Amino acid sequence: MEKKKLAILRNEVKEDHQLWIKACKEFSDRIDYDVIDLTKSDWMKRVRDGAYDGLLALPGGWTTSYKTLYDERVRILHGELGLPIFPTLGEIEVYENKKYLSYWLAANQVPHPKTWVFYQEEDAMNFLQTTTLPLVAKTSVGGGGSGVQILKSKSAIKHYIHDTFSGHGVAQVVGPKWRKKGFFMRVIRKMKNMREFREKLSLYTHQRSEVQKDFALFQEFIPHNFEWRVVRIGDSFFAHKKLVKGEMASGSLLKGYENPPLALLDFVKELTEKRGFLSQAVDIFEGADGSYLVNEMQCIFGQSDPYQMLVDGQPGRYRWLNDSWVFEPGDFNRLESFLLRLECFLEILSKKETPVLA
Repeated sequence: MEKKKLAILRNEVKEDHQLWIKACKEFSDRIDYDVIDLTKSDWMKRVRDGAYDGLLALPGGWTTSYKTLYDERVRILHGELGLPIFPTLGEIEVYENKKYLSYWLAANQVPHPKTWVFYQEEDAMNFLQTTTLPLVAKTSVGGGGSGVQILKSKSAIKHYIHDTFSGHGVAQVVGPKWRKKGFFMRVIRKMKNMREFREKLSLYTHQRSEVQKDFALFQEFIPHNFEWRVVRIGDSFFAHKKLVKGEMASGSLLKGYENPPLALLDFVKELTEKRGFLSQAVDIFEGADGSYLVNEMQCIFGQSDPYQMLVDGQPGRYRWLNDSWVFEPGDFNRLESFLLRLECFLEILSKKETPVLA
């Protein structure tokens, strides 16, 4: 079998692409790869000169400027140059862009918490007169709950709106998460590599400079004790609970691994298949009536445990086979699921055709 030649498209974070590299090395008998820094000025020349069979993406989500850069350049490489890319362009566009995601969910009639985006202070203040409290305020960029605030009074919302449009802006809460399990061990590991430690501090400084000034994004508050996280990579499905710590499940790293309802997998299967999404974590609120509401969608996501799901205590995956869900025990989430991503992409490329990707 002829080897495929792939390009890993690096983002602004220097070591963020290492899992792609490790996955590629495990498939060294099937692929050759290069790393291309998509933030550099020679990005297009390098991609063209490389004559690649496909591109492995890792969109950044730290700041709006780099998020925009990555999206624009990927759109050109895939849409204009016709290069297959994984995750898909559509998945990259909704990633770490809560404003765009809210439009996307509404346009595709996907059930989700009511969301409002205001570009004028007067409109936001008028909305305040009729809204129900509490209200969730979010920055468009920011993972792990870093840009999320739960506002419980009208005075707090007025203050938030004024900060947004006055020029002061609203920033993410960033920095080391010292309340999370294993904080001191993480610090010790980082300090053993001073270069990596300094890069991390520089990244925090850069992220703190990111302020949202031009618009305000609000979402209705959905009371919950957990969110479901459902992961789809290729034809593999996983699900677990993200448990609430304080008032939010995002960024808590607390998990519940009870058997997921199969109706939940049905919901995500239908959602992702309509747009050809093949690398997706969908965070979902479950209503008291059993209904599902999509809160977040991410094509790249963290993995603090070696597995994404346990069924009767066994790690494994679900697959849709012969019109039913079949559980297969096994270790399918190695290298934070990047091996599974690469396997999926190679299967697509081996068919010598690229599906229509949004």
